[in-house]
Amino acid sequence: MKKVITLLFLVSFGFINAQKAFTGKGDIRVNVGANLQDGGSGIQGSVDFGLGENFSFGFVANYLLGVDNFSGFYHGSSSVYNDKTPDFSDRFDAKARINANLSSVIGVEQLDIYPGLSLGLHNFGGHVGGRYFFTDGFGVFTEVGFPIAKYGSNNDPFYHLNNQATFSLGASFNLQ
Repeated sequence: MKKVITLLFLVSFGFINAQKAFTGKGDIRVNVGANLQDGGSGIQGSVDFGLGENFSFGFVANYLLGVDNFSGFYHGSSSVYNDKTPDFSDRFDAKARINANLSSVIGVEQLDIYPGLSLGLHNFGGHVGGRYFFTDGFGVFTEVGFPIAKYGSNNDPFYHLNNQATFSLGASFNLQ
């Protein structure tokens, strides 16, 4: 019972003392968290810079730590892979991105919903995310990313790693 009361207190305190998630020009928001997807999991880091009341640009990078090795034939190829491990380029992706920050539009200052587009090393894609700030400097975020146009050919068994839908969640920080 003590744990339930403590949890309710912390949640209540967080909502009562919540701060603005996005204020516009001059904002700097940093997200650090886990990246989850089919065939691997890893870390994601991003930074967004406010350019206007509802617009920001930034950068995001992912690195997959846990990836399954591949054995067998890939897409009908005549060459066999025997316990092939992914290279750094298969595990890493970096993107430039733009966001439409909607906290002032939806009328909830503590919650920033941000759809956007990204251009990266492996694809052109989109994302939808949300940040909620408990204090002036700390919050949580979640984000879903998806490819729209993929680069390269599908002849590598790890091609799909950076060309699929991803889910990320973690901590968000205000550096303003």
